[in-house]
Amino acid sequence: MGKAKVRDAIATMQIPMDDPSGGNSVYNYKLTIQYDGGRYKGWQRLGGGENTVQGRIEHVLSEMVGYELEIIGCSRTDAGVHAIAQIANVKLKEYVPEDEIKSYLCRYLPQDISVTSVAPVDGGFHARYLAKDKTYLYKIWNEEYSNPFMRKYSMHIKQKLHVAAMEEASRYFLGEHDFTAFSNAKSKKKSMVRTIISIRFEAAGGFLDIRIRGDGFLYNMVRWMIGALVEVGLGNRKPEDISQMLLSKERGNTGNLAEACGLYLEKICY
Repeated sequence: MGKAKVRDAIATMQIPMDDPSGGNSVYNYKLTIQYDGGRYKGWQRLGGGENTVQGRIEHVLSEMVGYELEIIGCSRTDAGVHAIAQIANVKLKEYVPEDEIKSYLCRYLPQDISVTSVAPVDGGFHARYLAKDKTYLYKIWNEEYSNPFMRKYSMHIKQKLHVAAMEEASRYFLGEHDFTAFSNAKSKKKSMVRTIISIRFEAAGGFLDIRIRGDGFLYNMVRWMIGALVEVGLGNRKPEDISQMLLSKERGNTGNLAEACGLYLEKICY
């Protein structure tokens, strides 16, 4: 269906969802989104017309309904970071069948962004504030030779990593900690305390996959954590050094920042 026909169809649809905030009736939709973040400046819309995932989706949806709108994403992934299941919500002034929204997005979004599902939700659903925990996946290609097909979607480390040492080191991250040393967050008012629920390692077919699940993550936090674990895996640091890094709260002493291309937002739980 073309843009004009969609807007005409919207005008005839009136199926309200109550907004518990006390405002007018709204039509709230939950979006599940996948994207290749390689050519984007991250998820969050920025000023100056920067190319972002949020900005691209908002533009297409605004064209569909005929007015400017905002989508709320659960996680503000960094430039170059990918998503397997980013969750967002958007509130419209009118009801539009979810299959029509999905079809429209599939037609007009670039091929490196896909909306895999659209579902109507209660007006009070908020993709970011109601999330209980998130899981990030980091992929390392751990062979001497490069992987031509995954070079944009994994970090290549030629030296064999000592995975057992990395697993031992990862245990120091578990639980509640101040992650100041593992973040580039600039705000001094924002709490740097986060809880890591689990860290799992899986080595197969030349890849080392590391999954980190937590109640929330600071800017660049996962990439700094992975960078420190890689230092342990290469034998440049001891597993127990992670504990001292956390306690120091000093940035710049945690190793190298892992490449963005290997990081994926994999799962969000509500």
